[in-house]
Amino acid sequence: MVIQVLAIVLALGLLMFFAYRGFPVIVFAPIFTLLAVVISGVALMPSYTEVYMLNAANYVKNFFPIFLLGAIFGKMMELSGAASSIAQTIVKALGSKRAMLAVVLACSVLTYGGVSLFVVAFAVYPFAVAIFREADIPKRLIPGTIALGAFTYTMDALPGTPQIQNIIPTTYFGTDAYAAPLVGIAGALIVFIGGLWWLERRRKQAAANGEGYGTGHKNEPEVLENAKYPNIWISVLPLLLVLVFNFLLSRTSMSVTNWYSSELLETFNIANVKTVSSSWALIIALCIGVIAAGCINIRQVKGKMAAGLTAAAMGSLLAIFNTASEVGFGNVVKTLPGFKSIQEWIMNISDHPLISEALSVNILAGVTGSASGGLSIALEVMGKSYLSMAQTLGISPEMLHRIASMASGGMDTLPHNGAVITLLAITGLTHKQSYKDIFAITCLKTIAVFTLAIVLSIF
Repeated sequence: MVIQVLAIVLALGLLMFFAYRGFPVIVFAPIFTLLAVVISGVALMPSYTEVYMLNAANYVKNFFPIFLLGAIFGKMMELSGAASSIAQTIVKALGSKRAMLAVVLACSVLTYGGVSLFVVAFAVYPFAVAIFREADIPKRLIPGTIALGAFTYTMDALPGTPQIQNIIPTTYFGTDAYAAPLVGIAGALIVFIGGLWWLERRRKQAAANGEGYGTGHKNEPEVLENAKYPNIWISVLPLLLVLVFNFLLSRTSMSVTNWYSSELLETFNIANVKTVSSSWALIIALCIGVIAAGCINIRQVKGKMAAGLTAAAMGSLLAIFNTASEVGFGNVVKTLPGFKSIQEWIMNISDHPLISEALSVNILAGVTGSASGGLSIALEVMGKSYLSMAQTLGISPEMLHRIASMASGGMDTLPHNGAVITLLAITGLTHKQSYKDIFAITCLKTIAVFTLAIVLSIF
């Protein structure tokens, strides 16, 4: 049994190491999966074709429309200038005296409106540079500031956020994107206030040491003072449409759960419409958002649409197949003999499903360097167990949804996380210069979700 447990630990460790070194997860996830299978003495080829590939393909089937439409929506917002218009307006309104708050809010509005994290980083970075330079705040604090606004509470805590980390739990718990709104808002406030406190503390320390914006930086953006962007109210419209239609199609009489008869659903082998309704609602909302964003500055978008759609499609393919590879990895691991010991260890740390769930999601998100990947693996492997435990204790599935979603955005941002690496590349900074603040935000997010899980377990 020790060897079988070590086989899983070795495979996870190698996957984490190679991901950190920049090797593609798509290639190495199946390699290390099969390594664990061989060491564990389980049938090799059936594990690959009937478990790994089957579950990876199922993940693509469930979530590819959201990945693709999310990427296209973000690209349309970028090409039309709407994303830059929103960022510029917020930054100018708050001014250099509230530079960090301005950047955080700009990121938050875009992320909560459905724009992908990577597009948000590209869109906000030029304005962050301008306002940080004006306020003479060290550039090394920009990544942590963007991470707080884009990688935390708007990604998975605030109810209704259309980011994938808030949609994945709906498949396992039959919930919707607005699950446990009060818990999500409480968690968001903890992270928002705590994150700003940390960043302001770091800014004051730098000022006391006489450190300003600095010189000789890489990837400095062009000056944007004379750039022209669409009207702010028009720019915000696609974001509002996504949020409004997602809500209308999820929680009102217009809900997609009422669109089809039970007899028709049975024809398509849909036993419980709630497991797919959140995805349906978001798909329709994103389609509406894409059309609206494309119409904002149609002349400018038209000339760049072919290249933009290609880039969005390629980006979505890479993102979903990376995550699907990790999901396939997790599903093979759960069939191995050694996993039972690991599962028992996680379950025995706490007999309360919320605490155990927060722990398992955090660990797997940290190991894989992916919030959606770690979340999918944890819920695929232990979701039914948590749901059964919650029902026994009278805990709402909505609580499981919100804690799982928030936990995925905790330790996922370890150094090998793709979003962290991309953010540092965009800003022209290194892990040594800026990762400390990103890690502080990561720890704060992790502390917040465990605090909520413990408090909910008591009451």
